[in-house]
Amino acid sequence: MPQKNGTFAPMSDIDLTVGPGNYNDDSVRTLDWKEHIRLRPGMYIGKLGDGTSHDDGIYVLLKEIIDNSIDEFVMGNGKVIEIAIADNTVSVRDFGRGMPLGKVIDCVSKINTGAKYDSNVFKKAVGLNGVGSKAVNAMSSFFKVQSVREGQTKIVEYSCGELLLDEPIMPSTDKNGTHITFRPDEGIFGNYRYLHEYVEEMLWNYVFLNNGLTIVFNGQKFQAKNGLLDLLERNMAGPETMTYPIIHIREEDFECAFTHSNNTYNEEYYSFVNGQNTTQGGTHQNAFREAIVKTIREFYNKDYDVSDIRNSLVAAISIKVQEPVFESQTKTKLGSQYMEPEGRSIRTFITDIIKRHLDNYLHMNPDTAEALQRKIMQSEKERKEMANIKKLARESVKKASLHNKKLRDCRIHFNTNHEKRLETTLFITEGDSASGSITKSRDVQTQAVFSLKGKPLNCYGLTKKIVYENEEFNLLQAAINIDESIENLRYNNIVIATDADVDGMHIRLLLLTFFLQFYPELVKAGHLYILQTPLFRVRNKKETIYCYSEEERQGALRKLGANPEITRFKGLGEISPDEFRFFIGPSMRLEPVILKRDLSISDLLEFYMGKNTPDRQQFIINNLRFEEDLTIEKLIQNS
Repeated sequence: MPQKNGTFAPMSDIDLTVGPGNYNDDSVRTLDWKEHIRLRPGMYIGKLGDGTSHDDGIYVLLKEIIDNSIDEFVMGNGKVIEIAIADNTVSVRDFGRGMPLGKVIDCVSKINTGAKYDSNVFKKAVGLNGVGSKAVNAMSSFFKVQSVREGQTKIVEYSCGELLLDEPIMPSTDKNGTHITFRPDEGIFGNYRYLHEYVEEMLWNYVFLNNGLTIVFNGQKFQAKNGLLDLLERNMAGPETMTYPIIHIREEDFECAFTHSNNTYNEEYYSFVNGQNTTQGGTHQNAFREAIVKTIREFYNKDYDVSDIRNSLVAAISIKVQEPVFESQTKTKLGSQYMEPEGRSIRTFITDIIKRHLDNYLHMNPDTAEALQRKIMQSEKERKEMANIKKLARESVKKASLHNKKLRDCRIHFNTNHEKRLETTLFITEGDSASGSITKSRDVQTQAVFSLKGKPLNCYGLTKKIVYENEEFNLLQAAINIDESIENLRYNNIVIATDADVDGMHIRLLLLTFFLQFYPELVKAGHLYILQTPLFRVRNKKETIYCYSEEERQGALRKLGANPEITRFKGLGEISPDEFRFFIGPSMRLEPVILKRDLSISDLLEFYMGKNTPDRQQFIINNLRFEEDLTIEKLIQNS
């Protein structure tokens, strides 16, 4: 079964067991394409997951299919892509040229087969490895492809990569294009679900990066007119959060939009290569960062510190590169140094564009130039004021013996291998009993535990100075390693694990306030989760069922029949380590913290964590829920 952290046990139908001392000719076998993909899915899609994380495998499968349709659009074929998801079955229909009918089977079931090896056909495509649709095919319990081309159509169907149906080429009156339907295999991905918020975010990025493209998802249209300018406006909570109006630059195969934020302390990037969201950046992002610093220094004729220029910078960057080199099949970081086939340096290419356009813009917009300089000087002042505080904070971390007292670390660290970083999880919990249970139950390779001492401070309205002066916050940010940049994030999944009672909910709110106040980019990037633990245990002598809701409890009662034992879990510390293994293992339920794009973080925090206003009092009254007395209810059931 798949693991939440991305590891994968061999499929039951592939026996690679070799007894001790039996290494011989029979020990060596060659897997066919689908066996290899199903045995080692991480090599193709990064990690598995269950859909609660934006980078889980089911979204990679969806993206691999959409990327093929986007490549058709980029080459001038088909302006509309229709997508539907219902009951975990995905449908993607484009109106491009359609796969060559005689090669449909080859295109979806033969590794290293595809037209994208011909740069004249797909000059600046995302998928260049001939793997994407084959991986989707192999990892889907149902996979159907229909190609329509010049009045004819071809349909084939698969299950787990095995060909089930191969229809002959038939006449068709449908429009040209490709229609793929698939359902990710539960045998690989477990009890997964598609979160529409994540899908919609992916689709918005596609239309921001492809002017003139329309995507229809479950009946909703996605369109954009101003490229990355629209992206940045959508991802920032209104003009009041911007230090100056967004600067938008477009030239040849490069586009960027950026401003400085009034609400964040760190750099924040939306980075793309050929439409691929390069979440780990790469050479193009590094070149942009260097170019911004160089141009600003030269414009003001001041040797400003790099950190003061980049502090609070929010930018969207896109570049199109022929035959790009990525660090892995999941294409999260660009490794290319040159623009092929011209051989131009990416660094020089971007620097020249930024220097010309930004320098001209600042000369023509003195108000923006003045606002930008004030922001840099403010950052410089704050940095110098914080220098001594940070020094004391680092000493405090050492004195507190972070790795012995507050943090029970895991053995995998992100900076050794990006793929390994995807597996790491940090549980933030409160109290010795709860942290003790999780610590004893966790996977020590990939799961770490940070133990809070009591309730953290309500940091709403406070400056970042409090992060270093408050011992709990100081130790927490040091453990996560996010202070300088989200690129240094030590754990891919940050999980708040508190009791399901009033105190636990309050601690949860206080932690959410901490992250939203000082590290909103961590939340926006989809790294923050709430651990769902069972409310009830229902069991008889033969079976135990853990229930996460009243509806699940009622279902368990119906299944187990008369007089089962019902236990109501009130705190994490009451759950034994042996039982906890079920809740933070393969079947772990995580609820992602998702921010609606039209919601202002400052307004959100003011409403929930600010002064107790009449509006909030009324909200609490309207949303009160009364918990039934389970002991009395049990007596009634047993009478």
